[in-house]
Amino acid sequence: MPGAWPPRLFSAFMGAAALVLSGGNGMAAPVTEPIVRIAELDIVPAELDAYKALLREEIDASVRSEPGVLSLNAVSVKDNPAQIRILEVYADQAAYEAHLKTPHFLKYKNGTAGMVRSLKLIETDPILLRSKSAGR
Repeated sequence: MPGAWPPRLFSAFMGAAALVLSGGNGMAAPVTEPIVRIAELDIVPAELDAYKALLREEIDASVRSEPGVLSLNAVSVKDNPAQIRILEVYADQAAYEAHLKTPHFLKYKNGTAGMVRSLKLIETDPILLRSKSAGR
């Protein structure tokens, strides 16, 4: 369904709506905000293919098996493919913290440690998050 909200974001919206409709009496569940971060990585060029394989495996496992991982999108800088950018969207802080403890993330982190020349994590404040279903 085009423009459909991921289930966790929809639940957060419905929680806020319930609070408003209840007159703010505190009967609704607390609303959590998604965590959005950008990872900027510089990869050793000779290790780029191996890095991409581990990254692909980690992203596929995370999106498939973790309900709190709403989106993971990786791109490389067009004129410098060893410069990788990853846009990460988690349902909330708890989902992000749980992600860091998963076997597939730890395999990625440990497996790529010698491939990464630098890593910068950028915290963000989400303004607007929208997406379409695949193929739409």
